[in-house]
Amino acid sequence: MFASPAYAQAAGAAGSSTGSTIFMLGQFALIGVIFYFLLIRPQQKRMKEHRRTIDSVKKNDLIVTAGGLIAKVIKVDDHEVEAEIAPNVKVKIVKGTIAEVRTAGTGKPAND
Repeated sequence: MFASPAYAQAAGAAGSSTGSTIFMLGQFALIGVIFYFLLIRPQQKRMKEHRRTIDSVKKNDLIVTAGGLIAKVIKVDDHEVEAEIAPNVKVKIVKGTIAEVRTAGTGKPAND
């Protein structure tokens, strides 16, 4: 035969199993804390900052939608923004789909 039979080893003392359980729970708690500080907390901070940016949208700001449209804000409502994407072409955009807000006057001049 290629493999020899495996036999169970004798169990250790009863106190060591309690210690290993506490150690295992401590490891899970440590992993939870690491996940919170490395993944969850930074994501929450980005979401709060994005929400503040969207709430501070005002007339004449340039916005970029999640679809990639760049538009100039004409009117701001509670949940929607009316924006101009081309001369005399106005659209209503839901505030939740705004990806970026560029305040007026932050662009570079054209090299014409």
